[in-house]
Amino acid sequence: MRVVSVPEGHAYVRNTGGPGVVRLPDPPVPGAPAGQWWPSPWLDPERVRREAGTVDVYHLHFGFDACRPAQLSALVGALRAAGTPLVFTVHDLRNPHHVDPAAHDAALDVLVPAADALVTLTPGAAAEIARRWGRTAQVIPHPHVVPLDRVPVPRPHEGFVVGVHAKSVRTNADPVGITRLLAAADAPDLRIRFDAHDDDRGRAAARAVAGLPGVEVHVHPPFTDDELWAYLESLDLSVLPHRWGTHSGWSEACHDLGTPVLVPDCGYYREQGPCLVHRWTAASVAAALHRARHLPRAPARGRAAQRERIAQAHLDLYRAVTAPVPA
Repeated sequence: MRVVSVPEGHAYVRNTGGPGVVRLPDPPVPGAPAGQWWPSPWLDPERVRREAGTVDVYHLHFGFDACRPAQLSALVGALRAAGTPLVFTVHDLRNPHHVDPAAHDAALDVLVPAADALVTLTPGAAAEIARRWGRTAQVIPHPHVVPLDRVPVPRPHEGFVVGVHAKSVRTNADPVGITRLLAAADAPDLRIRFDAHDDDRGRAAARAVAGLPGVEVHVHPPFTDDELWAYLESLDLSVLPHRWGTHSGWSEACHDLGTPVLVPDCGYYREQGPCLVHRWTAASVAAALHRARHLPRAPARGRAAQRERIAQAHLDLYRAVTAPVPA
């Protein structure tokens, strides 16, 4: 089964693959560094027409932020003309990079009705898809993020360490706001580790929290994967600072490593696995900190078997959309 995954070069996509599926590699993006998959050349309807007959399934995940509805409609038309089924995994019902949801809503209004099959990660997202478009999306959970052969190694430390990572401050993130709520909780032995990337936005966020009680600021280049896993293992609690969004790969990494995670009550983060939930209030954050102290570090079990089930679910889906239609 030859599958174009848009993109292919992403941990989520690669961890959903298995026997029977050949995912075609991302084509080089003209003028972009090697390994960059966005914007995917496979979003160009002309490429779909040119490659007709060489692909069995076109599976769209993300990376279409810059596409206008007309371009997506042309892409759908090209796929139909080529006889290539469109599978669309709805990762984001609210785009984390857009303050105004209108552009992403317009894209979904093209893609969701047109797809031959829909996938999403949680029952809540599937229910929203059914409400908004009258379509049924198959729920296939997010696979592991941390490599399966990596054994979690919690790092000993003093105090109760809570991590907020600002990265380069994604549009939907409010790391400064959540850090202020954490600092205001005044919990015993609380150490708040605030990390930020060493770019303008990251450094500005770091300056904004410097001096808050219990806050330790770390500004550095982006972590490598191994550095990220070690960072998460050093925490007693990782906090997602999102004001809006749908699903999170970060929380999946926390589950893999046994690091408790505190997520906001927006989107469907809470449905991805065991977690604590905050409502962007001082009371809810303080209550979560209290509960977090009593949670065991328990790495997710059965991820290898889950990966096999996820791979099989995708293969079954691809077979279904490519099956001949009875006369």
